[in-house]
Amino acid sequence: MTPQYKYTPEIPEPFRCRVPLPGTLQAFLMNGVLREGLSILDGRISLSANADRGFVLNVKTGATMPETLQVISIRDSEGNGPISYSNTFQFGENSLSSMLLCAHTLTMEEFRTESELVIKLDQGATASIVLMQNEHNLSSHTVNFKIRQSAGSSLKLNIISLHGGLLENIIDVRMEGSNASCELNGAYLVDGKQVINTMVNMHHLVPGCISRQLFKGILDNESKALFSGKINVAKDAQKTEAYQANHNLLLSRSAKVYAQPHLEIYADDVKCSHGATSGRLDEMALFYMRSRGICAAEAKLLQQVAFVYDVLEKIDNVHLRDRLLELVESRLRGEFAHCANCSMNCC
Repeated sequence: MTPQYKYTPEIPEPFRCRVPLPGTLQAFLMNGVLREGLSILDGRISLSANADRGFVLNVKTGATMPETLQVISIRDSEGNGPISYSNTFQFGENSLSSMLLCAHTLTMEEFRTESELVIKLDQGATASIVLMQNEHNLSSHTVNFKIRQSAGSSLKLNIISLHGGLLENIIDVRMEGSNASCELNGAYLVDGKQVINTMVNMHHLVPGCISRQLFKGILDNESKALFSGKINVAKDAQKTEAYQANHNLLLSRSAKVYAQPHLEIYADDVKCSHGATSGRLDEMALFYMRSRGICAAEAKLLQQVAFVYDVLEKIDNVHLRDRLLELVESRLRGEFAHCANCSMNCC
């Protein structure tokens, strides 16, 4: 199937997001404004603009999204002031959806963006969302996730942060219906003086829910990563299973990581665990690969790719996973650094 690329006239000709896959449906958010809505399956799946900025995605009861929907969010010189907007995802009962969200910058202005993602899953809804963040060194972007899940719903959210001056992902999940499941995964790559801040508040409010979190980061130069994760299990939320892990690989002695995993449990019949680690490349593994004829630079790259692949492999779409793996490898090889005066970072 030929990819259904649809580029609007307002987007510069050189720009091509290289992530789209065959069968991908696309929509563009230019400086927070939706360029054109979508209607699929006789309106059972619709994407429409908010009154000011942002969009509303509505997947009606029982609807299955036939392709992956990609929303490409772009900042350019037309809107170089600070902007804020809200996007709402409403997944109806027993619906099935797959989404890819991308954030790019086209010019080197000092952008400040604050976006809100309100995600609501009705009973039995299943949604898979991948968010790729790829902005330039002068950008500052805060994303506030407000996730609400009803009984039997399932959400998988994967956040791949390739590039950005300051990235903040603030995630608040409230599991309000029994037997719901939520999986949060994140991989972040930072260097120079880039900063990434991840905050997770996972609220288990009712019995029988499952949550899993895995966040991994690779840091170089004077970059900084902050991770604050809290799992709150309410008094009546028996039979809860909740797991959280944050692991970081530091390539420079100047890179810094601050991790604060936290459990707050008020029920007594639960399975919960959390942990955080920070370390450097495995010298013994590097020596082994060197002894097998692999050069030092390639051995280091292989170890870094293997480190973050634990997160990438949780992306269900194999073609999307492979494409993101290519971008991760390109980033780790330092190829983005060759374009210091280009805002697109080989997107």
